Amino acid sequence: MGAFDSPKNPGTPIGWVLAINKAALNKAVNKAASKAAPAASAGRPAAKAGRQRPAAASAPSATATASASAADNWLDVQLSDSAAQLSNGDGLCYYDLRGELVGMAINRAEPAPSGRPGQWRIWPKDPITSLKDLRKDLTINRNRDMHWQRMLERPSSQRRIGLWATLSEPQPGQLLLQLRDEDGFAASAQAAHPQQMPRQPQALAESERAAAQQLQRFGNTMFEPLAVQARLQQGWFLPASLLNHLRRDALAALEAARASGYVRPPRAQPVEPPAPFPEDTLTYLANVLNHQAHAFYLKHGVQVIDAAYEADQELGEVSLMITKHCVRYSMSLCPKQAKGVIGVKGTIKAEPLHLINGKEKLTLRFDCKPCEMHVVGKIKPGVLAQQRQAQQQALAEGVPMRFYRQRPAGTRHV
Repeated sequence: MGAFDSPKNPGTPIGWVLAINKAALNKAVNKAASKAAPAASAGRPAAKAGRQRPAAASAPSATATASASAADNWLDVQLSDSAAQLSNGDGLCYYDLRGELVGMAINRAEPAPSGRPGQWRIWPKDPITSLKDLRKDLTINRNRDMHWQRMLERPSSQRRIGLWATLSEPQPGQLLLQLRDEDGFAASAQAAHPQQMPRQPQALAESERAAAQQLQRFGNTMFEPLAVQARLQQGWFLPASLLNHLRRDALAALEAARASGYVRPPRAQPVEPPAPFPEDTLTYLANVLNHQAHAFYLKHGVQVIDAAYEADQELGEVSLMITKHCVRYSMSLCPKQAKGVIGVKGTIKAEPLHLINGKEKLTLRFDCKPCEMHVVGKIKPGVLAQQRQAQQQALAEGVPMRFYRQRPAGTRHV
């Protein structure tokens, strides 16, 4: 695909430029003037030596200069939709005076100090002086919306199956976890516990609440707890490892119960009469090679069905490959490129070209309306000879006779 230029996304118009900070523009002018000053003063006699101020006291630090330059690098934008917003990292663009697209990435975006609806102050990533033909009242487009990107990256919806969980103690030293989901499937798991009391007395009252909270962690499973209850005879100390093991066993049993109770939906009845195929004629490009495909197209109203190219029934030159990559375009010989060019328009035609590799020669034909290039060739005689040899070997080995819709290529009547 190297014959095509990378497309540029102009985005959608969102507003226009209200004002550009003059301080940033003045600094650019002063910087250019300071560079020209040493050249103008060349050849003048040196000034007399005298008391000079230390450089550290007269010149600001590089960090302070860079910080001040970044703070002055802003412009105000008026949005067409006052309810719209700009975000840090948005991508803006505009067309310069030559009609070329110029990109402008946003480092920071804030509502303008004026406080009027739809007015924003933005600090571009690049210096304003490097943005070509940036001016007041210029239409601004947005081709990257970070708020939209973040919204797409977040999970939009998750399908979960709700269930109810109950932890009980049917017998001393025995825990039972029962699960029941929304579809009516139920499962349970049991585990023994040492009946150990908590060391801290205040933890005795919160034992059931802590156990229920631990059992609510279903992680990345397909289940979502709707209600979890713990009904214990006493406020036992239950280790998290014991509750996790109990929950995993109960979930495995519930998934097995759902799998065994799954009822496959009945198969839909076929549409009668069958939907008609959009075309009534199919060439070898449809790749109809076996009788099942042939019967399918006949059922849906196709009247003429040619065999696939692999059936070796196309003896003449046919399109072996159809590509969007165009040799003429890559060599600047495309008729579409010559439109509007004085002296060139009408002189370039999409004449066929040839690809030559040793003794092989392929023709390139160009279909300019859909912008496609066809690599044209014909089947080699050696392929037909191999097919005849395979047919003779099959007859000699007693392979059952095969009937063809039409006489295969390369065969003759005997």
